[in-house]
Amino acid sequence: MEALSEVCRFLRAEFSRYRWVGVYRLEGTELALVAWDGERPTEHTRIPVDQGLCGKAVREARTVVVDDVRSAPEYLACFLETRAEIVVPVRSANGLLGEIDIDGNEVKAFDASDGRFLESVAARIAPALAAAPPSSAG
Repeated sequence: MEALSEVCRFLRAEFSRYRWVGVYRLEGTELALVAWDGERPTEHTRIPVDQGLCGKAVREARTVVVDDVRSAPEYLACFLETRAEIVVPVRSANGLLGEIDIDGNEVKAFDASDGRFLESVAARIAPALAAAPPSSAG
């Protein structure tokens, strides 16, 4: 888990638009938060896959970019200052493992280049996420 936490810290430190960075592991029909970095924790430590933008990324098995979360009815509000979100699936040869979830404080904080970059990060963290023990959060 420390490796995943370090990735979250690195992404947030190196990219000023990445205000909160989390890694969720898919556990059955829920996403469980296993690592994060931000000014404060999220209340969303477990997210059913049928809810929110995080759930949408799992259901559709694709990167989801929302320019303004205030115009996204499925957005699960976490921080009042969040205006944009990008959610990138983490995959292995055996299927979907989880996702990287990033909040930004400006409208249109993320674009296609963020998606491509984070998809490459997701590929690199897949082995660590696959090896992570099941979450005890709940």
